[in-house]
Amino acid sequence: MQVNSEKVPDLFNKNHLDYLENESIYILREVAATANIPVLLFSGGKDSVVLLKLAEKAFRPMKFPFPLLHIDTGHNFDEVISFRDKKVVALNEKLIVRKVEDSIKKGSVVIKTQEDSRNSAQSITLMESIEEFKFDALIGGARRDEEKARAKERIFSFRDDFGQWNPKAQRPELWDLYNTHVFKGEHMRVFPISNWTELDIWQYISNENLELPCIYFAHKRKIMERNGLLVPLTKYTPARKNEKIKEKSVRFRTVGDITCTCPVSSTATNPEQILLETAITQISERGATRLDDQTNEASMERRKKEGYF
Repeated sequence: MQVNSEKVPDLFNKNHLDYLENESIYILREVAATANIPVLLFSGGKDSVVLLKLAEKAFRPMKFPFPLLHIDTGHNFDEVISFRDKKVVALNEKLIVRKVEDSIKKGSVVIKTQEDSRNSAQSITLMESIEEFKFDALIGGARRDEEKARAKERIFSFRDDFGQWNPKAQRPELWDLYNTHVFKGEHMRVFPISNWTELDIWQYISNENLELPCIYFAHKRKIMERNGLLVPLTKYTPARKNEKIKEKSVRFRTVGDITCTCPVSSTATNPEQILLETAITQISERGATRLDDQTNEASMERRKKEGYF
């Protein structure tokens, strides 16, 4: 995508990021002060990388008052998993990994074939992890601008003892006052960057010079065009009959299960160029890149009600 920078508004005004950063740090400290056993969800994606930086600013030089947790579908991009492990070592923090594959072996997750998307199956593995460790607050990197169901979330999103989310049974959040009380078995999903946009995330990445998995930046990749999306050619997403395989310059706006995560055409090789592309795009982050959000059967809102992130 070629961008005329003269037609793009000033993207490098840093003032509003100070407010967002301070709000997020306040929320992280509120979780640490009120939750008994909190945990921060870390996948190696850009939003969770920003969360880690915010946690550093909130708690360093002490160690984080919570471990990190990744629910591993087993269908991850190698570049992201390598980055995840390297980042955890650099931070010297504890990472807990729980795998959908283990839930499949136990029989709590049933899939038709090994190539099927495991994105929604993460909900079950996540709930098993909550039961195992008795987590009462899970800090995640979801943002309200990602997808319309996300916009219904509170910052402190209450989940019942089945892990379910009821958008009509959420607590009011007045000013910066949060009701964090939960009974045994209940928990909160907490989203410190709810009020951030994709543009804010990239501006923060640029300002803080944060390292990311390389697939967030433009690179050559073999793809197929399917349902208006670019599908990467992998062992989990082979070409279908009559589909043409092309090589294009692409980048990923979001990363997740390979079977449902698509790249976008791009020539942006650094955060500043991505900022310019993001400023003029008219398609939401998930709408442009997620095969599983294209159908009602796998809609984000339904998955959230069942316990998804």
